[in-house]
Amino acid sequence: MLITFVSNYFNHHQRAFCDAMSAIPEVEFTFIQMEEMEEERIRMGWAPDVSAFPYVLKYSGNEERCRKLMTDSDMTIFGGVDERLAYERQDRGKATLRYSERIYKEGQWKFISPKGLIKKNRDHTRYKGMPVYLLCAGGYVASDFSLIGAYPDKKYVWGYFPEVISYDTAQLHSQRIDDGTIRLLWCGRMIDWKHPEAALDVCRYLEERGIKCVLDFVGGGELEEHIREEALKRGVPGLAHFNGFKTPEETREYMRRADIFLFTSDYKEGWGAVLNEAMNSGCAVVASHAIGAVPYMLKHGVNGMVYKSGNSREAGEYAYKLAKDRKLRERLGYNAYDTVAQYWNAGYGAERLYAFIRHILYAEEWTAEEKTILPHPMQKAPELAPKDGYRFTRG
Repeated sequence: MLITFVSNYFNHHQRAFCDAMSAIPEVEFTFIQMEEMEEERIRMGWAPDVSAFPYVLKYSGNEERCRKLMTDSDMTIFGGVDERLAYERQDRGKATLRYSERIYKEGQWKFISPKGLIKKNRDHTRYKGMPVYLLCAGGYVASDFSLIGAYPDKKYVWGYFPEVISYDTAQLHSQRIDDGTIRLLWCGRMIDWKHPEAALDVCRYLEERGIKCVLDFVGGGELEEHIREEALKRGVPGLAHFNGFKTPEETREYMRRADIFLFTSDYKEGWGAVLNEAMNSGCAVVASHAIGAVPYMLKHGVNGMVYKSGNSREAGEYAYKLAKDRKLRERLGYNAYDTVAQYWNAGYGAERLYAFIRHILYAEEWTAEEKTILPHPMQKAPELAPKDGYRFTRG
């Protein structure tokens, strides 16, 4: 079976899934890279040497071959690319998978734009009666696409699958130093919608209540100088450590040592693969409900803590509860690790997707519904409006 995945560029967040797909004996898998990676992400260590991966094919210099693969493969997955690339295949009525984050990250009210609706109809809605299926990379994606009437009853839970590292669960917390200091960690680009200032609020909340803590920032960006100034203003300059961008491997080392991982983004965070990585590292997570990955991966009080986006005080309260209770931190960390080990990993995702593709192409038996405490890959995606995400994580 010929399966082709067309996306903007190949990076460490996609590598594990692509490796898993290419390892299926019956599959001839190709990843088509449409463009070169931005310089900022290269500095973050996101750019693997694509020549080391025989299934990666760059579009530049191979246009004719790539176009043929897009159109003629048994199944083609399009995600993160110009929507027009999928037209030829879909217009022929060939089975196609679309892979998307949210289309209304700035607010669902934007769907009323006449100009926007014309484009969305051209790209998506006009194919609603054809064998075109949506992989929803985030908890609010299905809701966004339902507003425009696209992919009716054809939207499935999906996401990102960074490398999963296996640990002896008995030793999962052995690298966390029990010296009375709570180590907070925030990772990412320092830009407005990731809200690194919220991590400072949590740090100050703990410090004011007598919790000895430090806050590590891993990453940088346009707001870094501002956040350094805010650390001074908020009275935590000696507690906040700015470590700059680190390689994915170095970032994982910070996660393995962290007691609490703070994920503070708003609705513009389509997925947030650092959540997968932090959970895989056994971190006790405190995360905003607005992040795309959160409704799919976290159940409040079970494998993490979820606060209402923008409410730094609530985030602080959860961090304080975790700081005071090591057993709670470890329990949530173990459950987080288990969530990734069981369901949110490349092997499971590839297995479920391949079974679905065989169902579509060959009418083989397949079920989308399995009762689990959390959604997992290739279940029918819940129609979850952004305003309901906080409650959903508690349901």
